[in-house]
Amino acid sequence: MSYTAERPRPKPGTGPGTDWRGLALLLFAVVGWGSNWAPLKLLLREMPPLTARAWAGLAAALLLALVMRARGVDLRVPKGLWPRLWLAALLNITAWMGLVSVALLWLDASEGIVLSYSMPVWAALIAWPVLGEKPTLYRVLALVCGVGGVALVMLGNGLQLGTGKLPGVALCLVASVSFALGTVITKRWPLAMAPGAAVVWQVGLGMLPLVVGALLLERPDIGAVSTGGWVILAYMAVFPLCLCYLAWFAALRRLPASLCTQGSLLSPVVGMMGSALLLEEPFGPRQIAAFLLIVVGVVLAVRG
Repeated sequence: MSYTAERPRPKPGTGPGTDWRGLALLLFAVVGWGSNWAPLKLLLREMPPLTARAWAGLAAALLLALVMRARGVDLRVPKGLWPRLWLAALLNITAWMGLVSVALLWLDASEGIVLSYSMPVWAALIAWPVLGEKPTLYRVLALVCGVGGVALVMLGNGLQLGTGKLPGVALCLVASVSFALGTVITKRWPLAMAPGAAVVWQVGLGMLPLVVGALLLERPDIGAVSTGGWVILAYMAVFPLCLCYLAWFAALRRLPASLCTQGSLLSPVVGMMGSALLLEEPFGPRQIAAFLLIVVGVVLAVRG
């Protein structure tokens, strides 16, 4: 899931269901992002969270830069844009990827997915003071659904509050709100550069604080990382953080932004199914109800 750069306009005359290549690219991107959650949770059994995210992210930024240059995209940052680029990187990448990764130390991957994909709900709320978009009935209902989904995630068996999950819930919500704020700020003051170049710089710059944090705070036992762990790390760098971004922006050039936004709701479905299959995490009525509340909230926020 990403809203980290100004979206290109779709080709004239392109509508939902008219460009099968665009739909295929969209499907590739959202399925890829959804499939990243279970492997990340597995990798955290062998690597500390900041280390796991930072090195995969730096590798992805390098790969994206090479691909963009090969396609002739200008990667130069316009004069005076550095402060806004750094702000976008810190909100959309550092806070998002770093905090969510640490949150998974307390949460199941499926719970992290539900909380993370509440981002459009918070974006609709933040848009009021930043963009002057007054809350509509749809957005108020979206907020109610979002809060309801968060409450369900925190419930344990029956109505017992899962207080052990509080650190993970707090980190995930801060990450989601940070991403929402970055989205709204970027919409208010768009980055005047090619979307692909903006992603390259945001991923690269956003990973630098995670690298510093990993070096200062974590002591990974690199020799103990299994072959499977290295495969997962490479997969995270190449697939969700590189190829899926390329597919996403290619889809945005062919399809309406609203269709892409709603299509991204397939990511948490894939993530929750993968978590149930690979991690044997619970996927019962509580998880389904929380997910449905978040989905309804996102749809209402987009509609409102």
